[in-house]
Amino acid sequence: MFAALKILFVYNLLGIPAAIFGIPWTLISGDISLLYRWAMWIANAGLRAGGIRIEVVWEAPLDPAKQYIFLSNHVSNLDPPMLLPLIPGRASVFLKRSLMKLPVIGYAMKLGDFIPVDRDGRVESAKESVTQAGRVLRSGLHIMSFVEGTRSRNGRLQPFKKGPFYLAKETGAPVIPVSIWGTESMMKKGSLKIYPGTAHVTFHRPLDPNEFATREELMAAVRGAIESGLPEWMWKAAT
Repeated sequence: MFAALKILFVYNLLGIPAAIFGIPWTLISGDISLLYRWAMWIANAGLRAGGIRIEVVWEAPLDPAKQYIFLSNHVSNLDPPMLLPLIPGRASVFLKRSLMKLPVIGYAMKLGDFIPVDRDGRVESAKESVTQAGRVLRSGLHIMSFVEGTRSRNGRLQPFKKGPFYLAKETGAPVIPVSIWGTESMMKKGSLKIYPGTAHVTFHRPLDPNEFATREELMAAVRGAIESGLPEWMWKAAT
């Protein structure tokens, strides 16, 4: 529990001044890059204070002239503050619409062009999110999405949502599968307890959506790449 208190202390200590000065500066200047860099530094500092170490593997370098769609599995609430600071440049994120209503941080996410997603199952809602994500990509940002749509309760890989694959096929933006493991034992779903440990992140080689005839083929390739970076128990069917 001490790890959680340390992380919360750092986020409050550094996050409040960042919001007080960073949000007005963003509104005055029209440029969120300073606030974004500050937020990423704070996210990383909090995890370090909580004793969370990160081992990162990049299988291929990124082209700085391109925007990418990062598609990751999701096993813990620690995943977003761990993964976002690792992505070069600035990234937008698919997230639950309710999070955009949080005081201060919700407003900051709106300024950062984060993409709200409704979980009502309506096709119109999904299309609206994909359309907004396409606009964000064209503006020069990367997109990050936890492709299962929600955290896994037991760490095992779940079925993928289709929205990110519609986005990839429509925009042609290269897709980078991301494998995360280790955080599932540090902060389990439904618990506020955090335990120090080592998280493992693998950024796999980019996949060109145009090389796949269908969204389903692209989805299968992404799943295969993510599985390759995880322990077998997280994806292999029980026998």
